[in-house]
Amino acid sequence: MKRLRLASAIAAAAVAAGGAGMALAACGSSRPSSAAPGSAGTGAASGSGYSYYRSMMGSRYGGSMMGGSAYRWMMGRAGYRWMMGGTSAPAWMRGSALPSFMMGSGMMGTGHDPGKIMGVLFADAPGARVTPAQATRLGNAVPAGASVDRSANRIRVAGNSVHLVVLASPPGGRDETFRIAGLTNPAISVSAGAHVSIEVVNADSDTAHGLVVSTVGAASSRMPMMTAAPAFTGAALWFLGNPTSAGMHAATATFTASKTGHYEYLCPIPGHAQKGMAGSFTVTSAA
Repeated sequence: MKRLRLASAIAAAAVAAGGAGMALAACGSSRPSSAAPGSAGTGAASGSGYSYYRSMMGSRYGGSMMGGSAYRWMMGRAGYRWMMGGTSAPAWMRGSALPSFMMGSGMMGTGHDPGKIMGVLFADAPGARVTPAQATRLGNAVPAGASVDRSANRIRVAGNSVHLVVLASPPGGRDETFRIAGLTNPAISVSAGAHVSIEVVNADSDTAHGLVVSTVGAASSRMPMMTAAPAFTGAALWFLGNPTSAGMHAATATFTASKTGHYEYLCPIPGHAQKGMAGSFTVTSAA
């Protein structure tokens, strides 16, 4: 892969996250807790996520891309924060115009799925994993305190603490969709002020996926996070890499549903929401 194309693919995925931060998941076999989603946090250049990033980029592209090229800054802490949407991210990652190097020979507008590339690059990233059997069980489990209307494809979760498990593109279902409590892209409703944790498992064998809660209409955009930021602080997960023999990547986004209204949950990887990875998320007045 040409170095410009790789840079475009990484930047495309970074743009899709909309500055929400990264939650890389990998090694280990136990189910992740509902704590913060991974060591990388909101782009902090430290921990196992940064170490994996440097190792992967250096081993694959250190000679042709990083050594002596204009892109060698990507290996450093500032480049890592920039790519992962941290506080040093440029304005275009937060909703402005795309830079010219992402056009033309880059990934955007070519029909390619950036999730295919990012899924491979981060397949062995550090973090939590679940087995396929665990994933199936979690994807069919009804959340505590939830009432499920299967005929209406709707889930209502009462109370001040909400925990949802979401399978991204699970086997046995329609591709490019989410499964929650055995439903496909159900409408979700929670109470205002509820502390929400959304545990995401990437069950897709060859494509990276993530999840964000954003404003209504964001799913219609090929690059939703270029047009709308996460609706609540922490309401986003960076892409999760492809499953390996170690299991399926899993991580958790946590946030407070602080404002009533109608929102959407969707996969932020360019094009995925348009293909069907989206559903409604409503915050109602507390009873």
